[in-house]
Amino acid sequence: METRDFKRLKVLDKLQWFFDRMGVNYSVMRKILQVKMIMDERRVPTIFNQNKKKDGTVKKESNGFIKSLWVYLLMSLFLLPFIFLGGNYLFQMSLIFGIIMFMVMTTMVSDFSTVLLDIRDKNILYTRPIDRKTINMAKNVHVMFYLLLLTAALVGIPVLAGLFRHGAIFFLITVIELILLNMFIVVITALIYMAILKFFDGEKLKDIINYVQIILSLSIMVGYQVVVRSFELVNLDIVFIPKWWHLFIPPIWFAAPYEMFLNHVFSPTMVVLSVFAVLIPIASFLLYLRLIPSFEKSLEKLSALQAQKEKKRGKIGESLLKLICRDQTERASFCFAGIMMKTERDFKLRVYPSLGFSIVIPFILFFNQIASQPFAETAASNLYLSIYFAMIVIPSVVLMLSFSGKYKGAWIFQVIPVQNMEMIISGTLKAFLVRLYVPIYVLLSVIFAAIFGVRIIPDLVIVFLTSCLYTLICFLFRKITMPFSEPFEAAKESDSWYIFGLMLIILPFFGLHYLSLYLPFGKYLYMIVLAVALVFGWRWAIGLKLKNVRV
Repeated sequence: METRDFKRLKVLDKLQWFFDRMGVNYSVMRKILQVKMIMDERRVPTIFNQNKKKDGTVKKESNGFIKSLWVYLLMSLFLLPFIFLGGNYLFQMSLIFGIIMFMVMTTMVSDFSTVLLDIRDKNILYTRPIDRKTINMAKNVHVMFYLLLLTAALVGIPVLAGLFRHGAIFFLITVIELILLNMFIVVITALIYMAILKFFDGEKLKDIINYVQIILSLSIMVGYQVVVRSFELVNLDIVFIPKWWHLFIPPIWFAAPYEMFLNHVFSPTMVVLSVFAVLIPIASFLLYLRLIPSFEKSLEKLSALQAQKEKKRGKIGESLLKLICRDQTERASFCFAGIMMKTERDFKLRVYPSLGFSIVIPFILFFNQIASQPFAETAASNLYLSIYFAMIVIPSVVLMLSFSGKYKGAWIFQVIPVQNMEMIISGTLKAFLVRLYVPIYVLLSVIFAAIFGVRIIPDLVIVFLTSCLYTLICFLFRKITMPFSEPFEAAKESDSWYIFGLMLIILPFFGLHYLSLYLPFGKYLYMIVLAVALVFGWRWAIGLKLKNVRV
């Protein structure tokens, strides 16, 4: 059988001399990459009907990731305005590299961490006479291939626009720095995981990796805000005032060479930042190569299994559970869904970052406000209504309640002697609210009450009732499936539009709440209306949705 070749590998052949000098067996590494790419194309979800023709034959294999790059190509259009700004390259390119780092890093976290942490290679390749360095280099080049494709889709149009707008030097600097940026992202991610692998084992380690990925996503979002605040507006001109902490902001590193070579600013700060942009990615990559054997040895801990101790629920917990879920089936569903949300790593990796964003966004709005007016005026304003942004997590999580990595166990729903499926759905939705949403809501409420005063407590109650009612509405617009009964691969690209559409439903709730502030006893009347709608509408709406539907 003829083995398929790839254009990417033919381009890589031009760099064979580099891998030979690194002590890598290039011909073997190329074979490994070739097999990995073939397997990438065969990893097609069977649930997608578009991969089959009407006569039952299968279409030609194609890489789903590459087919999805058009989404990033569309997003790249948002970078074009920054390219056509004036000649303040440090400002505009810091913003551009901040956005690129956010997009590439989050994709790295969500899609490629499983490749970096893959231990399946050892079962096949480690038993062959292949150098470990060659295997590890193949793994990293595999990730780099896809990150470069992602980056090319994300910045291809802006870079070409920059070539015509700012010239060939701008284009050359951008290409070099994008390569360095991707290298830096891969290495930093791997080094973080390596540090964790040194101290933890087995299941605990896997949980920590999930949380590190989540924190990493949040830190990138917060870091983007820090980049913007590194510049000040003086007489309508954007001015960069060097601070010591700018040395720790990578987007500014990568923007500094533009200022040097295009605006001819050779100040000590620009020189140091430019050196960082080149030296740190290369140095970190060389350090990573030296630490690869230790990294791979530590990865073996991922295959270790540890027994988890079952925690017993106290009397207070039992009483609260009976208060929240009056029906026995509903309580069982509540407990089952809570366990799945806590232990399902794929679920946490897809859901927890959005939980973090729902915490961060209200505070970003708050800090943006106090930057333009005194704190006392902000505390006396209605800015506490920004807590509504915490609700943006609800549509995506309600959608994700249908999916699981252990979806094959969903046959249990067909054999259990339960006639009232409404209780299973109700228990699952309540588990989401109590286990995931309430902690976020309580945290934000405590902080906002401390900032804006106890006057907002009725408003916080309104927000909670709205959140519960909004959760029910999101379920009503969802496709009927039993909880955790479908594979994650079944999620479609159209789901993002579905989620965006559901987010728009928050606006009428926000508007009604805002109007109630200006009516006598308006907020209390609105609170009563929400409570009545929630009490009488919860089970009625779920029953109406499930009526005459076989699940």
